[in-house]
Amino acid sequence: MQDMKIGMLGFGNVGTGVYKILMQNSEEILHRENMRIKVGKILVRDIHKTRPVKADKHLFTNRIEDIIEDPDISIVAEFMGGVEPAKAYILSAFKNKKTVVTANKELMARHWHELEKEAQQNGVGLYYEASVAGGIPIIKVINESLQSNKVHEMMGIINGTTNYILTKMAEEGGNFESILKQAQQLGYAEQDPSADIEGKDAMYKLSILSSIAFHARVPIKHIHCEGITNITKADIVYGEEMGFTMRLLAIAKKRGRTIEARVHPAFISSNHPLAAVREEYNAIFIKGDAVGNLMLYGKGAGDMPTGSAIVSDIISACQASNQHKYTTFYNEEQASDKVIFNDNWETEFFIRLTVKDKPGVLAKISGIFAKEGVSIASVIQKEHNHHEVPLVFLTHLAKEHAIKKAIKEIGVQTDVVRVENVIRVERSQNVKDRY
Repeated sequence: MQDMKIGMLGFGNVGTGVYKILMQNSEEILHRENMRIKVGKILVRDIHKTRPVKADKHLFTNRIEDIIEDPDISIVAEFMGGVEPAKAYILSAFKNKKTVVTANKELMARHWHELEKEAQQNGVGLYYEASVAGGIPIIKVINESLQSNKVHEMMGIINGTTNYILTKMAEEGGNFESILKQAQQLGYAEQDPSADIEGKDAMYKLSILSSIAFHARVPIKHIHCEGITNITKADIVYGEEMGFTMRLLAIAKKRGRTIEARVHPAFISSNHPLAAVREEYNAIFIKGDAVGNLMLYGKGAGDMPTGSAIVSDIISACQASNQHKYTTFYNEEQASDKVIFNDNWETEFFIRLTVKDKPGVLAKISGIFAKEGVSIASVIQKEHNHHEVPLVFLTHLAKEHAIKKAIKEIGVQTDVVRVENVIRVERSQNVKDRY
């Protein structure tokens, strides 16, 4: 039997989940893996704070040295979040010959290259399954089950907060601000929700996932990122009339040496399997040349789902001993010069305008689209109000740059009151609408 002692950095939502799993399922882990995992120390800010999970008070410390300098602690599990001081603590752990398990997607997305280099130099491991999609074992699937595949694309919902908000806006008809407050009250959104609602959380996760899937580092600066703060009830209602459902999607595609990576709100067919992914759940589609279409679904956040991924990594780290695996692709701060990043992708577009109710306006707008090579698939015109008319265009496949040029010119037309929104419509050619 193998006895392992770990140190924990943080004891918030995720940390308490890890602790509960280790306590509640210790016999199951022993039976399956023939090992006992014991918690040696837990780093917290306030050692006297009352906590929702009972733990021996002697486990808590506010000194990082009590963990990284303890020779009996071989694995450090980090779930503090943010870049600092987490980065400094992890680097110190490596220098003290300790393997690290982390749930920190921002730190991984920004400093993966630096962390892994330090881990490798010290002969220890870096494990990060919990940094993406909570309890869904997506990284292990790509690394350990799809090694023989060339992954061509992935598309998924990898942020539970935004998915909860968009689900409730569609099903209950509330506006963005009221649903966000509801999500905060239920614990689905942080008090500072900016990383989620602005798309940054999904951007960090997509950087990690696409790098692994495409075997090439995809830095966050090459990922187009938009959040959901501009999405309104009107957009969702018009989209539903067209047979669409709104989701914040993380999309990455690779063709030869060219990669496109983007996070943004998008309409998908209401028959698409991702449209059925509600509230805080996550789901990820992967298209491999051998396996075909693969979808993983589950809770993307929360104490127990994320804790499950962390404990799985702790077990893997214990089993690896001194045979830890590292990335074999070019993993530096800047992407390899062999990779081309495409920011002029092709998709359909939903475009909502408010225009003056007068003859010739529709023809003028259509002419601007035509000049940029944008073909219109359909137009919806609703009842007018005070001489203003809402117009909704759905385009055929069009280039991103062409749409931006057209919208810029349309926006300065005297007959156009407002460009209300421009939303991409994603129809994957590799995933049928009916699953």
